[in-house]
Amino acid sequence: MNIADLRAHYTKGGLLESDCDTDPLVQFKKWFNDALKAEVIEPNAMTLSTVQTSGIPKARIVLLKGVDERGFVFYTNYESAKGQEMQERPFAALTFWWPELERQIRIEGNVEKVPHAESDEYFESRPFGSKVGAWVSEQSTIIQGRSVIEERLAELEVRFADGLVTRPPHWGGYLIKPTLLEFWQGRPSRLHDRIRYRKVEADWKIERLSP
Repeated sequence: MNIADLRAHYTKGGLLESDCDTDPLVQFKKWFNDALKAEVIEPNAMTLSTVQTSGIPKARIVLLKGVDERGFVFYTNYESAKGQEMQERPFAALTFWWPELERQIRIEGNVEKVPHAESDEYFESRPFGSKVGAWVSEQSTIIQGRSVIEERLAELEVRFADGLVTRPPHWGGYLIKPTLLEFWQGRPSRLHDRIRYRKVEADWKIERLSP
C-alpha cells in the first residue's frame, strides 16, 4: 500500500461564521457536546504540545478534565517532562481531533497551575488505583524494567490499605488560558472551513482562514 494514496473525503458538514458563537469557549462546549452525542471514543483526548528551552517541540496525548470561562484543565505530574517544559516556558497548544465528525480544534494559550484546593478536589474523585498510581510513577524518569513499578505499587497498596490516599505534592492540575482557538470542519476537495478566534486585549476577534 502506498501511504500517499490514503485519502479521506470530508462531506459531513460545514462551518459558517453565522454558525459560531461570539465566545469561543461556548463554541467549544457546543462542539464537545456534539462529539459526546456522536459517541466519539474519548472525546476529551487531546494532544498537548510544549517546547523545550532548546526550542525543540514535544507532543503527547493527555485528557481534558475541565473547561470553564478560564480555559482548559488537565492533570499530571509536575516533575514530568511536560511539567518541566511548562515551568520553563509557560505556553502550550492543544489539539482535538474527532474523525467521526470530521472536526478539529486547535488551542494556544498561557499555562498556570490550578489552585491546590482544585487539584485536591479532583484527586479525591479519582478511583483508588489512579490515586495510588500518582504516587507510584516518577513520570518521565528512566527505570530498570516493569518490576520497578510493580514493586512500588505493591508497597503503596499496603501503605494506603485503609483507602485514604492523599494527593502527592508533585501532582496536580494545569490551566491553559486560551489566546487563540481555531475550529476546523472538513470539506470536499480539501477546501476546509477554518474559523479562528484570536484574543485582542479583552475581546475575541473572529476570522476565517484559507484552508
